[in-house]
Amino acid sequence: MNTKNNKRRRDSIEKMEKVFINLIQEKDLSKISVSDICTGAGLNRSTFYANYLDIYDLRDKVKERLEKEFLSLYSDEVAKKSSSHNFLKLFYHIRENQLFYKTYMKLTTDSDAIIGYDKESAEKFFNSEFIDYHIEFFKSGLNAILRKWINGGCRETPEEIEGILKSEYLRKF
Repeated sequence: MNTKNNKRRRDSIEKMEKVFINLIQEKDLSKISVSDICTGAGLNRSTFYANYLDIYDLRDKVKERLEKEFLSLYSDEVAKKSSSHNFLKLFYHIRENQLFYKTYMKLTTDSDAIIGYDKESAEKFFNSEFIDYHIEFFKSGLNAILRKWINGGCRETPEEIEGILKSEYLRKF
């Protein structure tokens, strides 16, 4: 029986996601087929379609899982509705989980942010009628730095990336 949380189903999903994550490193999403996933995972197409509508549904579910894992880094802050602006915690997590973040970046567009920035935090540091532009500038800049670092294999230390961010952002966080 294919119940929602049975071990066989969880194992199948894990296999398909692992194959997908490996394939997305080599190919564009549009070039990955259900057959590629099933062959790599050693599963039937019926197993794929029992869990996903199509490749895009698989992508969305992998992206959601990655986002949940990322957000768990800051679960205490989310619960308290506060922000420590502790980017080092994130930078260490990125360095230790490069494939995770490289995959996430491949599943998002440039306008999607790895890191968001809320208006309330921005208003603490800037008194501007153009705060929405500041937020977009910060998000885009930070995400560009992270993309470059990850694509370069995280050669710099998390402390060096934090230093780069601080020097670019005039120590405003």
